[in-house]
Amino acid sequence: MKGLQFMSVAVCMATLSGTAYAQEAAFDLPLTTSAYVKDYESFKLAANDAEPTSVKKSGSAAPEIRKSEFEPETFSGSNAHKYLGLATILGAALTGVTAPDENECETGGCVQQPRQTNGTHAKLARATVALAAATVVTGLVAHWDDFHLEDGITDPDNMHALLGTAGMLTMAYAVSKAADPYNSNGHAGKAIAGAALMAVAIKITW
Repeated sequence: MKGLQFMSVAVCMATLSGTAYAQEAAFDLPLTTSAYVKDYESFKLAANDAEPTSVKKSGSAAPEIRKSEFEPETFSGSNAHKYLGLATILGAALTGVTAPDENECETGGCVQQPRQTNGTHAKLARATVALAAATVVTGLVAHWDDFHLEDGITDPDNMHALLGTAGMLTMAYAVSKAADPYNSNGHAGKAIAGAALMAVAIKITW
């Protein structure tokens, strides 16, 4: 009988022990869940901090997108006019450097030798006149609205246009005069004057 009572007491103790353990586990579960939730919130905060800061947010407003700065066109009529003008001055300088020596008769019995009219000097001269003409045309097209007669000749834009055109015409006249192989017609002085006029025109608006 005593053995049976002892076994009954042991079973009751085991049951109470299991109940107590289950209650402790039940109480520990919310604590574990709370810790998990806290860690999850920390993870979310860390993830939000890692977001790129290039886009600004304020409340419910839409994200602000930064606009790229305006970049001027690489090629335009104005740029073409400028570069053609500089190329014209460079061509005039090369033409002058390649000018051949003039062999003129100083005695009555000598025979005047014809000048070379198709050499490097002559080709550079014609190319320079072509560049000058292209400079004037592109200038008129790109800057037509800047040219106003009512502003007077002393206006920088008007002076630039007039001197550039005069320089081009003077150089063209010099090249036409140099076509005679037996007479230079003083073309060198005219060509230099035309190049100088174009150089002054460039300097006015540079």
